[in-house]
Amino acid sequence: MYTFKKEERLCNKRLIDGLFHNGSFFLCYPFKVSWMPADAMQQYPVQVVFAVGKKRYKHAVDRNTVKRRMREAYRLNKQSLLYDALNNSEKKLLLFISYIGKEIAPYDFFEKKMAKLLTQLAAEATK
Repeated sequence: MYTFKKEERLCNKRLIDGLFHNGSFFLCYPFKVSWMPADAMQQYPVQVVFAVGKKRYKHAVDRNTVKRRMREAYRLNKQSLLYDALNNSEKKLLLFISYIGKEIAPYDFFEKKMAKLLTQLAAEATK
């Protein structure tokens, strides 16, 4: 239930390009979210990519810290806030979450904002 497996990560360059060209996006500070419906062949309801800009965070250590906190907040909240809503409406999504914040916030901030983001995404995707 609280896992984050390889199959849940979006690695296909063609799908990521399609996500940027054809997908919808919204801001939920400090995250920018791009998403689009996916074909029904994927095993999990959502495939996701996490990104942190190199321009804002020069050191890989900082980028990795932010990505680790984003992944952990997503992993703990995805089932209750996103997967259940998508499974009820039988939809699948491709998702790109980019961090656009100016400083590295504590983990509880990440978790609170990720919960808000997933709730907003579930509402938009199940319309």
